[in-house]
Amino acid sequence: MTNAILAEQDPQVFAIIKKEEQKQQDKLSMIPSENFFSPAVREATASVFAHKYAEGNIGGRYYEGNYYVDELEQLTIDRALKLFNCPADWYANVQALGGSNANQSVYLGLLNPGDTMLAMYLPDGGHLSHGWSFEPDKAKRIEDVDSLEYLGGSRKVNISSRLYNVIQYKVDPQTQRFDYDEVEKIALKHQPKLIITGGTAYPSEIAYQRMRQIADKVGALYMADIAHEAGLIAAGANSSPVGIADIVTMTTHKTLRSGRGAIILGKAELIKKINRGVLPGLQGGPFNHCIAGICVGLGEALQPEFKEYAHQVVKNAKALAEELKKYDFELVSGGTEKHLILIDLTNKGVFGKKFARALDHAGIIANMNGMPQDTRPPADPSALRLGTPWITTRGMKETEMPAIAAWIDRVAKLIKPWAQDEFVDFEAKVIASSEIQAIAQEVKELCKRFPQEM
Repeated sequence: MTNAILAEQDPQVFAIIKKEEQKQQDKLSMIPSENFFSPAVREATASVFAHKYAEGNIGGRYYEGNYYVDELEQLTIDRALKLFNCPADWYANVQALGGSNANQSVYLGLLNPGDTMLAMYLPDGGHLSHGWSFEPDKAKRIEDVDSLEYLGGSRKVNISSRLYNVIQYKVDPQTQRFDYDEVEKIALKHQPKLIITGGTAYPSEIAYQRMRQIADKVGALYMADIAHEAGLIAAGANSSPVGIADIVTMTTHKTLRSGRGAIILGKAELIKKINRGVLPGLQGGPFNHCIAGICVGLGEALQPEFKEYAHQVVKNAKALAEELKKYDFELVSGGTEKHLILIDLTNKGVFGKKFARALDHAGIIANMNGMPQDTRPPADPSALRLGTPWITTRGMKETEMPAIAAWIDRVAKLIKPWAQDEFVDFEAKVIASSEIQAIAQEVKELCKRFPQEM
């Protein structure tokens, strides 16, 4: 359906889409988990494959007429295996609807209820789907805040924490990086069936080979969740767990820039079990149109230009981190080795929720985030998370990072006098600020130099 048809048939939806297009054109989208897809990826995602129901796997569907779906899915699998240079005995599942679904499917396929998992502590950059829980009753909390081990609590906020016994490991409070010797001690103590690495706000690379050694010591399977780094890993800008971990999961829409969905890679005998975790364990029919978009995106990622892009993402993140340090922004783990930056705002007198909202009004879209040893609530945490995938897709390079850092600093200084105001009053002052409006206009002028094909 073309825009012209949509505009005539449903002008309300058309108008909302146009407003979103304009926002994406005029603002810097710097949330690390977001990116901008090519017209080809979007065209494939909007294709007639959306009409077909294809419950089952290649050659074994429960509905007739899926020969072209089979062809598409096999091509997607082949491209994924090639892109990530998978060993000959590895295979892929491309049906999981998203990263959380992919992770849950692995658990359903390989674990039994009550089995022990060892994963990264959520406030230190882990992910909800790795089994987060907490104790809401302060009187019942048994957590040792100085320990690098976290046992969870009675509030099981994710289905994985309800089904499995989840132990989590923390970062070292001094370095804000993993202490792998401590992770090994925790693993030896709890004897997990599955060890997980990966998260949403860990700026450092992960020592996959060291985690493999830990898993082998306790006889555990090792799953690397590379949802954030997938594109960087595919391009060689970050190290790869493929061939080291037993299973690798990822989303496809972040640094991989391949539409919405997920990929599970692993040894073929494990993928057979995980397939049953996907269907019938968690899902029915796959979203064939999304798989079409993923397939096109993987084809793009196999081109030399994508390798240049992924390396530029990291260069931009490192350059931005260095510029932010000049303005006395404190960075978790001291900087970044990836596409994301986590800013500890403690010394700035303004925290995540208000700072993120003020930046949005100034034309920079980021997100509030927790951080290691955070004492503030998740609804208003101490940190801000920034990423460079989308702005790099626009064509920005290191030369644009000083201006972005300067705008972030200007916003921080402008809003500090209002930091103690109630949120509604705070936002009203931000909206009324001529200085904030001026920054938004400057950001818009930069964006005009790097237009996107909507």
